Parts: sequence; C-alpha cells; structure tokens
Amino acid sequence: MSKAVVDHNLVGVVWPENFPGKEEKPDLYGTATLHSNGRIEARSLQTFQLVYTAGPYGIDDTGSIQVVFRFANDAGKLQTGNPAGLNYVSAHTSTGAKISLLYQDMGHQRPWFKSLTARLHGGYLSEGDTITIVFGDTEQGSPGMRIQSFCDSGFEFVVLADVCAVGHYIPLPDQPAIDIVPGPPVIWRAVLPTLRRPGEKFQLGIKAEDRWGNPTDLAQGRFKLDATLPVDGLPEELEYVPGQKAVSIDALSVKEPGLLRIRLMEDEECVAEAGPLLIQESPYAEYWGDMHGQSAESLGTGSARQYFDFARNKAFLDLTGHQANDFQITIPFWNQLNDLTAEYYEEGRFVTFPGFEWSGNTCVGGDRNVYFRDEGRQLHRSSHALLSDRSDIDTDAPNAKELFRALEKEDCVVYAHVGGRYADIGYAHDPRLETAMEIHSAWGTFEWMLTDGFPLGHRSGVVCNSDGHKGRPGASYPGTSKFGAYGGLTCFIAEELTRNSIFKCLRRRHHYGTTGCRMHLEVKAQFAGRSLLYERDPNVFPDSQGQEVTDVMMGDIVKTEDEAIDLLIEVAAHAPIERIEVRNGDQTITTLRPYTATDLGSRIRVIWSGAEYRGRGRETTWTGKARFVGCAIKNINKVNAWNPEHKLEQIGEDTVEWDTLTTGNFGGFDAFLVEGEDGCIELDSNHGSLSIPLKEIGLEDIELDAGGLNRGIKVFRQPEIHQHTKVKQSIPVQLKAQGDNPLWVCVTTDDGFQAWSSPIFVYR
Repeated sequence: MSKAVVDHNLVGVVWPENFPGKEEKPDLYGTATLHSNGRIEARSLQTFQLVYTAGPYGIDDTGSIQVVFRFANDAGKLQTGNPAGLNYVSAHTSTGAKISLLYQDMGHQRPWFKSLTARLHGGYLSEGDTITIVFGDTEQGSPGMRIQSFCDSGFEFVVLADVCAVGHYIPLPDQPAIDIVPGPPVIWRAVLPTLRRPGEKFQLGIKAEDRWGNPTDLAQGRFKLDATLPVDGLPEELEYVPGQKAVSIDALSVKEPGLLRIRLMEDEECVAEAGPLLIQESPYAEYWGDMHGQSAESLGTGSARQYFDFARNKAFLDLTGHQANDFQITIPFWNQLNDLTAEYYEEGRFVTFPGFEWSGNTCVGGDRNVYFRDEGRQLHRSSHALLSDRSDIDTDAPNAKELFRALEKEDCVVYAHVGGRYADIGYAHDPRLETAMEIHSAWGTFEWMLTDGFPLGHRSGVVCNSDGHKGRPGASYPGTSKFGAYGGLTCFIAEELTRNSIFKCLRRRHHYGTTGCRMHLEVKAQFAGRSLLYERDPNVFPDSQGQEVTDVMMGDIVKTEDEAIDLLIEVAAHAPIERIEVRNGDQTITTLRPYTATDLGSRIRVIWSGAEYRGRGRETTWTGKARFVGCAIKNINKVNAWNPEHKLEQIGEDTVEWDTLTTGNFGGFDAFLVEGEDGCIELDSNHGSLSIPLKEIGLEDIELDAGGLNRGIKVFRQPEIHQHTKVKQSIPVQLKAQGDNPLWVCVTTDDGFQAWSSPIFVYR
C-alpha cells in the first residue's frame, strides 16, 4: 500500500482564491489519506481506498464530505449502481452510520467540477471516526477505476467537509494525490523543422509515446540515423536509454539545398521518420508553435513551469505561449507567468510570449487570446469571477469592445478562438490588434471562425493551437473526454526566431496552421499587371502606401488591375497528399489531387465530420455500420481515431462498425476490398443512410448532408498505394470585379491531418 501528498509548490493554486472556507482553520475539519497499489499507469485499472478521519468538530447527521476532481480529468465516470461494473465506488463508516453516494460531472466549483458526495444518514461522527471510500471496489466485483489518460505528477483527490450539515464545504489542509506515469512505448516520434536556409542550425527531436500519447521513460533502442542529405553534426547511430522522455540532437545543419528526411532505423526497419525539412535560400525560415494552453494554476494539468518545459523539450517547439483564463489569474500568478516567459525566452532557440485568455461570455464578445511582446503589462480581465482580491478591478474590460479599447496602445496581438465559449467577431473586432482566427484546436475544427469574417471585411490570418488542458503543449492528444481532436500547431514564416520577428510575422499574417502535423506550405499570388502590396491594411490605415510587386505571399494584402492571377502552391508533407482545396472566400474553386481517376484502386474511404452547433455542447456522436455487399474486406485503416477505446473495427469479412465523435473535425476509415462485379456499400448511421454501388464511387465525393453544423458523411475512392508527398502547381484564378478575394488553400493528407494557409487578400 502507498500514499502520496501533492507538492503544492509544484502545481500552484489548488483552488480558486475565493474558495468557500479559505479563511477557516481546516485542520478542525478532519484529515484524509489515500492508499493505492504500486505504479499508477495512465489509463490503467486501479483501486484506491480513501480514508477520511473526522476532526474535533466531528460530522453531524446529514453532514457530508466531497471528493472533487479537475475538469481536465478524463478518468472513468464514477458510478454507484453496478458493483460489477467499471468505476464502481462504495463507502462505509467506522460507526456503522449509513452513507449515500452521489456523483456529478458538474457538482462543484471550477476547476473542480467533478464531485463525489458521501452523505451521512441516521448517525453522526465524532473525532477519530472514519469514512472509507473505495474507488474501483474490486471486492464488490468491479474491475477497478479507470485512470485518466495523461500523466500527472500530482493528481489530487481533493477532499472537502461539510461537518455542520449546512452545505458549506471546507477543503482539508493536506490533499492526497497520486503520481500518474506513462505506459510502455507503442510508437516512436522524430521531429524536424520544415524550412531552413543552407548552413542554418536546426534540431532533431526523438521520443517514444505510450498508447495515449504520453512521452514515456520506458523506451530504449539503438538506431541508425538514415538521412536523405548530408547533415553536419548528425551521428550515424543513437542509443536511446530508459529513464528519459525525449532527446534532441542540436546544432545540425545542411550545406546544400534539398529536401531532408531522417529515418530512425532499428534492425533494418524504419520505426519513425522526421521531415520533410526543405533546405533552400530564402528570406524566411519556418518556426513551429503552440501558443494556446494552460496549466493547473487555472483549468489545466501540471505546473506552468512543466508546461514550458514540455513545449520546448518534449514537443520540440520553437515558440509557445501560456493562456490562463483571466478570471482565475491572481496577481502573484500573473507575476509568476511573466517570470517564466522571461526565463524561457532564448533568441534563436525558444521564443515565449506573456499573455492571457480574455474569457468573456459569447454575448459580450467571447474568448480572445492576448499576447504581449514584453513582460510586465497590465491584465485586463473579463471579470474577477473567481478572485477575491479586487484591488485591480478597475482595470477590467467587461466586453470585447472594452478590451480592444484597453489594449489600444499596447504592443500586443490578439487571436479570436473557440473553446467552451466562442468568439463573436461580429460583436467586436479590431484589425489593428486582432490579426488571426484560431480555426483548429483540441476542441475541434472551426473554419467558420475565419469565413464569418470575409463578408464583414475582416482580413485575418489562420492559426491553430491546442488550447490544451493536459500539460502537453505541442503534442496534445484529446484523451477520452469532450475534446475531440488532436491539438493544432501554427507555422510562423519569419526572418529569425525572435519576438520582434514573430510579431512582424503575425501583423502581416505570414503564417499557417495545421491539425498537429508539420508540413511545408507555400502559397504565392503572381501578377501580370500593376499590383500594389500594402504592409498595413489600407482599410484601417488610409495613408498606407502600396509597393509595386509582381508576387506576394500568404497573408499579404494587394490591390491589382489584373482580372485573373496565378496562384502558386507548393506542399511538402510528412505523408501522401490526399487533396488540396483552393478557395476564394468560403467557396472551393478547384480541388487538386496528385493522382487521377486511372490511379484509383479498391480502397474506399468513408468520412464523417461536423458538429452539433457552435456552443459548448458541439460534440456529435457517430454510431453506425457499413456493409460491403458482394465484397470482402482485406483490412481497414482508421482515420483520426484518437480515442482507442471508441469502437471503430472490422466485423466479419464485410462490415465495419463505429461509435465515435467529432467536434467540427473528421474521422473515418479506409476499407481495402476484394470487389465483386455488383458490389455496393450499405451504410446506416444515427445521422442518415447511404446505399451506393461501388462502381459509382470514384474520385469525387459522394456526400450525405446530416444537418447540424457542417455535419455529414463522405464516401470516395483512393489509390490503394500512393506516395505523392510533394505538390508544386500554378492555378489560374479569376478575380471578382469588386471587393476582396481571400485566396487560401486547405491541404488534407492521407493520414487525416490538415493544413490551412492564411488568405492572400487580393482586391481590384
């Protein structure tokens, strides 16, 4: 048996500053200890015995204790009705007094939303009497309690006591905790940047992850490093020893232009491939960041220091930002964050930005991310909802319009984003500050955040981040909770890795976003007639002077006399490219594929996507089956099946069944078939049905509109094997006679990742 107590210096604030009973003397209210067995592996089955011992006040009849857990916790849902089921909880007292148990997902105060209440009936407790709660009671027949999917060095069972039966819960002084550790390795990862100049230094990152995406210290191996180009500083072999969660090989460089990929070879087998890294002469390099997430000091997991360490040393990012909800940021924590961003900032290696998430309700503008160039700036919170210190309440900005006014003279940039709340960019938008829309995160995919702005005249760039709550910025798996997608990344096209250069990049929208992969994406517009590039938006700065150009890059604003332009698209991806959608505003004007109808084989892709609506309950569940009549399935490949506990499997020789969810993103499968002459697919789902002869399935999508928010099913055919990881093509684009032409692309790869360029805003 073992027990652990969390180090509060590690995880910071344990509960909000105005937590009920904060000023009481909680030692009078009892103590709690937690007993567990051995190593607590992420997502394993465990049994815990929590023993509460009454203090001098005892507990009166109908009094109770609560055990509360963080919002981010995705452990199995506790239940009290089925002793033989998962996550069964039992309780008893040392006196024989009866205990009733009630579990609620939203039973307590943020961030401790999940609560188990143990209430006395027909008796009371005196000092020294106990309540014992067994989580995952195997003696009653339960297989155990399913632990959360991500690691946490201080996972707390926070215990509160209502000893006087008045509904006033007091937190105990020492809260028991466990250390959740990674499982065995199931996959190796190797990471490179995507664009460097000849001779420029870069890093190769290597790690192993467990089944749930946690970097694991249980991995070992001896690898040969096989590179497609000569790399100065790259060893021929690497010995990876247990006890480390990641390694990096720094100060690498390539002298000559080319495309670099590095393979990790073990016993002649490739276990991971890093790249592509394009080496070419360029005014820019590409730097990767996840700028949006939080730690346990607000709604997330782990400490803020652990957050920055993970971003730099385990996700191999070039830059990051920490974005705590403003109504939870105390003045001391704001100072701590500023100290951390200053400490971790290293020009040329790792760029950090101090900032916060302005967390107003949607009706007053909705979520915004604020990034300052420098430390020491004033917070302008949406409210002091969870803060008792109101000494700076006069600096609050209660709506997004007030926020933009408060930031008017600040050296900062703002993103609009979708989390629980979503930003209403029609209510408020300041183009001088709000340079980008976050269209993908662990919450899902939200292209509408960008396209809603086009008819409003907004000229915003694309960013993607994790909005992670699990302490893994830059490698944020969704786990098993309401987060439905892998966290995104943003690629910043900048001259150098400094705060000044990244801010310049942001203000000119020279960046693109992905759903978590790293690919090189270049989009340029080329002009034949007189065309003027504006460094600042002339709609906002009428005195801006245009510079005559013949081509521009993503994010640029350009006025042209041309009726049509050429759009040059270059992609070098980590995986084969499934399609590239070329868009003007919210319309797809052409779709590029690196293969033709003659390349198609007996591989049918079935994709479901979308959300219920824009708000908090956007998750769409997908249950169904697809039967391939007159065919046999050789095997299936899963697409974006981020939760391995969700059903997506082949049943028998002709059927695939699923029970999954989407949150604006997409998931599905490929079925590799032995086709009959008159084969067909018969698909039945909770959102509609399709029956299609296989001979009618080709290159183009066959779609089922399933209502909701861009909700639907697509079926199309692909080559059985294709290896087209590079595309370079010029597309003629006819321009509208008046107004903006926001020209942008969406790239989808064979393994289900996507990338979006910031639009080029061309007008006549």
